[in-house]
Amino acid sequence: MSAGLTTHVLDTGREGPASGVDVTLQRLDSSGNAETINRGTTNDDGRLDEPLLTADRMETGTYQLLFDVGEYYRQGESESSFLETVPVRFVIDDTDEHYHVPLLLSPGGYTTYRGS
Repeated sequence: MSAGLTTHVLDTGREGPASGVDVTLQRLDSSGNAETINRGTTNDDGRLDEPLLTADRMETGTYQLLFDVGEYYRQGESESSFLETVPVRFVIDDTDEHYHVPLLLSPGGYTTYRGS
């Protein structure tokens, strides 16, 4: 896979992809101020239709993904109201690599990792 940034949201409570999750990508400056550089909503496969960053837009630095899971749960059949926004902060240090940041979601918690 070519360089870029992608994500994927899986709902482990429902045992499948989480569609309709709004995702915001922000880049942080050296003072910790965040600039929004892209947004998207997960499709029926729990993925965004386009990468958050393509190879030509990759820059080294600190980024964060904000997953609006509160709205996702309010739109579904879950009674969970514990999680609202899940932030995942990470560093891109090699712009020639592909970064995939999946989110495994459940009503009471989440897990993330650097995927392939």
